[in-house]
Amino acid sequence: MMIIFDIDGVIRDVGQSYRRALADTVEKYTNQAYRPTPSDIDDLKGEGVWNNDWEASQELIYRYYEQRGGDRLTLDLDYKTLVDFFQSRYRGQNWDGYITTEPLLVTPAYFDSLTAAGIPWGFFSGATRGSAEYILKHRLGLTDPVLFAMEDGPGKPDPTGLFQVMETLAPGSDAPVFYAGDTVGDMHTVTLARQEGGERPLVAIGILPPHVQGDPTRQAQYEEKLIASGAACVLPKITDLTPAYCQALLGV
Repeated sequence: MMIIFDIDGVIRDVGQSYRRALADTVEKYTNQAYRPTPSDIDDLKGEGVWNNDWEASQELIYRYYEQRGGDRLTLDLDYKTLVDFFQSRYRGQNWDGYITTEPLLVTPAYFDSLTAAGIPWGFFSGATRGSAEYILKHRLGLTDPVLFAMEDGPGKPDPTGLFQVMETLAPGSDAPVFYAGDTVGDMHTVTLARQEGGERPLVAIGILPPHVQGDPTRQAQYEEKLIASGAACVLPKITDLTPAYCQALLGV
């Protein structure tokens, strides 16, 4: 078997980084009239196609003005300028922005345990390569992890990146693959991969992001949405996805 991980909400808590930058961006471009709540962002991402937070910011801005009679086709919104503002908040001027405050949700010892069990592992993320490698290499100290990031090809739910990581980890293998993510888009990625991947077992693992934990009602709703979108199970933290747990899911 092999395990492939999303990063945001799984490996790191982005509730006060990516999501904060998203809310800042929407607030700026609506002239401080609207700042999306965490639930607003969850609802958008629950549609399964807004994995890119720059595009998610733009979409929430469009919808704000459309609800007030505007037309997105005539709205003066320059995407590059929007991205630059978002990055100024998230990345900062010299990697000194919100990214520096992200709590880690895993330790290097977890990946060591997978390696010791003979399980290849890698990452398929919608984050930029710089952002992903900052966490994987700089914060976690992983050496040359297998990674498919934003710049490397189509974003989720397109499964191209998942297949590429699978092939890099174990060329020609038909071993079962587990993909762990925290959004509906992540679950849909596995569903689409199954449609293209033949008989190979592909298992979607839902992970509850930190920002929904602590509110039982919200947590239950989030879990139900992941299950409805294809998750075989939903775990409160990625370290619960142990080799023994994976074997149990496969009925081994």
